[in-house]
Amino acid sequence: MKKISPALEIITPTFGSSFTFAKYVENENCKADLWHYHPEMELVFVNGGSGKRQIGSHISYYSDGDLVLIGSNLPHCGFTNEQTGNKNEIVIQLPADFLGSDFLKVPELKNIQQLFKRAKAGIAFGKETIKRIAPIIDEMGNRSYFDRLLRMIRILNDLGLSDEYTILNAEGFALEMQVQDNDRINIVFNYVKDHFQEPIQLDTVSNMVSMTTPSFCRYFKKITNKTFTNFVNDYRLVHASKLLSENTKSITEISYESGFNNFSHFNKSFKAFTGKSASQYRQELKSFME
Repeated sequence: MKKISPALEIITPTFGSSFTFAKYVENENCKADLWHYHPEMELVFVNGGSGKRQIGSHISYYSDGDLVLIGSNLPHCGFTNEQTGNKNEIVIQLPADFLGSDFLKVPELKNIQQLFKRAKAGIAFGKETIKRIAPIIDEMGNRSYFDRLLRMIRILNDLGLSDEYTILNAEGFALEMQVQDNDRINIVFNYVKDHFQEPIQLDTVSNMVSMTTPSFCRYFKKITNKTFTNFVNDYRLVHASKLLSENTKSITEISYESGFNNFSHFNKSFKAFTGKSASQYRQELKSFME
């Protein structure tokens, strides 16, 4: 079996700037479809649309746009594709010391200091915060590099003050580790992303990272605070949630398309994951959209 290589993305700041700013129309940010990581923090604003949010060991579904802050070396996958339906996507990548190694220590920036600490686990912000911050982010592309820097500081401070956020890896996704660990986890994440609709054997995955199956199970649980089986099931359930909201296929079809080969197991797992049955989940979404 071909071994999937993890992607370490090399980021070079925009010439004349201390960070990168990129705006993509619709789903043209196609290079981000694989699991990847980089030392730079990343702020992503998805303007409209709906899709999967895959950051660290966390997998969830967003709707009507998204705003996330991803910490250094935290692996993640792209947020948009041809099915997302977003208007555009803005990605800002910045080194933790983009203001200088000592600048963040000044008391006026304590909110940004705390924000950066939370970002190590990944942060998703709520709708009111997105509504407030999105216009500032969107206008940055038309500003001088100096004005961009001032706006970046303002955005980070406002995000640090916001109490409308979710820590995505709340139990502590410890990925600030050796490069070897980064490589192993990224190999596993890439494999699950590409094969979740098929049966996944533990020994296949453990062999890919040159570990025995018991050692791999202990290792994965230690790194992600999830068993590998739970991680794969979560991935499948989030995919099912997306399909339930986006098409009219039967729930049985959706369960099999999401990698479940037992319909009753899917129903039980979906209710445990969302608190609702699949049919109730779809009906509530339909009522909300009407």
